[in-house]
Amino acid sequence: MSAVDRRKRISVPEIQARKGGEPIVSLTAYSAPMASFLDPHTDMFIVGDSVGMVLYGLDSTLGVTLGMMISHGAAVVRGSQRACVVVDMPFGSYQQSPEKAFRSAAKVMRWTGCDAVKLEGGTEMAETVQFLVARGIPVMGHVGLMPQSVNQLGGYRARGRGRGEARRIIADACAVADAGAFSVVVEGVVEPLAREVTSAVAIPTIGIGASAECDGQVLVTEDMLGLFADFTPKFVRRYADLGPQISKAVAEYASDVKARRFPGPENCFRELPAKGKGKGK
Repeated sequence: MSAVDRRKRISVPEIQARKGGEPIVSLTAYSAPMASFLDPHTDMFIVGDSVGMVLYGLDSTLGVTLGMMISHGAAVVRGSQRACVVVDMPFGSYQQSPEKAFRSAAKVMRWTGCDAVKLEGGTEMAETVQFLVARGIPVMGHVGLMPQSVNQLGGYRARGRGRGEARRIIADACAVADAGAFSVVVEGVVEPLAREVTSAVAIPTIGIGASAECDGQVLVTEDMLGLFADFTPKFVRRYADLGPQISKAVAEYASDVKARRFPGPENCFRELPAKGKGKGK
């Protein structure tokens, strides 16, 4: 990426300065074409490990690899010019130790050209967040419902219904903020708790299944565009219903192919080259 391109992007300090100001618009992206469509309207891309479920058909995020995140992160950077790009650290790439996390995050930053990385966890990850930030790697935190811990948490239910769990989530957010994270995703928590977390930390909160009072919002783009017909999470608002439109277009294409209506004359190269032309002597 050139220096000119870098200057066009919304920077990590600019995102951090939006605390309490204009809400931050964030979406997931996994490919260059999708990033190019979303980029003019989006402040921040999160290249989420949700790619495993959205694009690869996995049952959870746990099967996502560092190589997958690097490939998709690099594609999103190439496909965008304006939005700050944050790439998820996949399960097993950072939990072992701060040193392990640094090696993984350095690969992500080097090979994607992204602006920051995101990792899940609260008080137990504060030392790692501090270690990375001290070595020049901007970090976004992630608290509340943490998909990489779904087996330990026992499913995808909303978090923070009990006061004890709510206190732990607030403590987690404060821990990663105090460790130097520039923002924190607050996922799948009851609405009053999301407001409490937002008030408790001095960095922007990015809500998903949380509260409109968060400093910004993120959705999985494919959910928002209606590309999954079988299930829509409660916290998703569909702004389009593209799944049926895609199905209709493919049905029309299949019908045209079977009836030999496609390709038509306008889709074909009609003339053969004259004999002897185009050949070297």
